[in-house]
Amino acid sequence: MNQADFRCFECKKRLALSHHGFCSRCVRLLEKKPYCGHCGMPLLEFSMQCGECLKHEPKWQRLVRIAMYQKPLSDWIHRFKFQQQYWLDKPLARLLLLSLKEAKRTHGLQLPEVIMPVPLYWQRHWWRGYNQATLLARPLATWLNLPLEETAISRIRATQPQRELTAKARRHNLQHAFHYAPKKHYERVALVDDVVTTGSTINAIARVLQKQGVKEIQVWTLARA
Repeated sequence: MNQADFRCFECKKRLALSHHGFCSRCVRLLEKKPYCGHCGMPLLEFSMQCGECLKHEPKWQRLVRIAMYQKPLSDWIHRFKFQQQYWLDKPLARLLLLSLKEAKRTHGLQLPEVIMPVPLYWQRHWWRGYNQATLLARPLATWLNLPLEETAISRIRATQPQRELTAKARRHNLQHAFHYAPKKHYERVALVDDVVTTGSTINAIARVLQKQGVKEIQVWTLARA
């Protein structure tokens, strides 16, 4: 295929760089504003703590995201996650990579020892055909030259979809849902997921990892809802 045949997945205009997936004009539509480097909520300026953290402190230590869960990013994620458009994995992962590089400057981010995708229960994985978090984590591991452990974290109990539940019900829904069995001991881990909403899933995983000696848990996500 000729280079000129590659087009933006959003506006369909021709791309100068085919592997980017989205053109620079569409990427500029993303509202990239300062946010808390701990919980990921928007702020007037970059900080590592905010009022939301003080009220509901996350179990993880750092969060990096592209933007809040708003259009057009929310549409791209929905297509990637629910409409079988798995080819959006690298374009979305590339946007997250740029946010990681920015977080080094704005939040003093240090890269972890390993990358781990947030798992799906095996039935949901089978039904969907892929784990969107794993598809995002693979290119990030390659680009950053970091090890990737795809099966270190497993979801051992079927749970209701989190989007259907209240915050309190989400926490109860995830009790005893995860198992952690890495190939080696890690102290600094990055969890990759597509969207962080209440943080219940990541908090549940973080508790399991911390019991096995993980000291810093970073959350790398496309969007914060």
